[in-house]
Amino acid sequence: MKIEKVYNNNVVQVQSSTGREMIVMGKGLGFQKKSGQSLDPSLIEKKFILEDNQQADELSRVYVDLSPEETESVLAIIEHGQEVLGTVFDASLYIALADHLHYTLQRLSENLSVPNPLSWEIRKFFPKEFQVGRDALDILAQKLQIEVPEDEVSAIALHFINAQKDSDLLAEGQEITRLVTAILDIVRLHYGKVADEDTVSYNRFVTHVQYFAQRVVSGLVQGQNDAFLFQQVKQNYPEAFFCSEKIKHYVETRYDFPMSRDEQVYLTIHLQRLDTVN
Repeated sequence: MKIEKVYNNNVVQVQSSTGREMIVMGKGLGFQKKSGQSLDPSLIEKKFILEDNQQADELSRVYVDLSPEETESVLAIIEHGQEVLGTVFDASLYIALADHLHYTLQRLSENLSVPNPLSWEIRKFFPKEFQVGRDALDILAQKLQIEVPEDEVSAIALHFINAQKDSDLLAEGQEITRLVTAILDIVRLHYGKVADEDTVSYNRFVTHVQYFAQRVVSGLVQGQNDAFLFQQVKQNYPEAFFCSEKIKHYVETRYDFPMSRDEQVYLTIHLQRLDTVN
């Protein structure tokens, strides 16, 4: 392999023996190397065949600014993620995660933090990816001797979620997460406060919403439309019922999903318990 361009000590652009251009990564690959020199293939940990100039430009733009320690951290985090999630990621994750981590470190040096509003939902619905994010903080602490805030766990996890874009199951999971988040936002705006997430009632409510969201995304309408129970709940729990009406309108408008009366009754009862407890 002949070196065409050295991005940093760990990232090099090369031309293979078959004439194909590649980006290769590995500890010390580019150390004291110059264009035209040969490269030791045994040092390569990851390689990407360049499909187009845009991908090469993106890799170049991101990794030229990374320190050797940052590059090693990215490689270690993604390698760990591949082991945990049982999949292999393409160049897009190596670009996105490196870019994210580089600017995260810059923000930390300026004492700036960016909270992730989806942190709870990511932890609930994507536990494996969330664990990868948590492990990533340990890797960064080990390699960079820096303490990264807990908010970054979900942010890193989100990169691994998005990188699994070819999975139909993942796409459905993301849609369920979006719907659950939207419903929780409707509830928060309706009551003007955030319920205590550690209460039993709140966790039961979220679990109910999760299963409801699964039915919405799957198009599975359930319930017998019990008119008597519906009227009883509507009369006895007017505030909770009004909130359920907002949710009903949202799922009918956004997902063309007809919420049954029984479905609305159960949702209202869970909302009433939330309102009573908080």
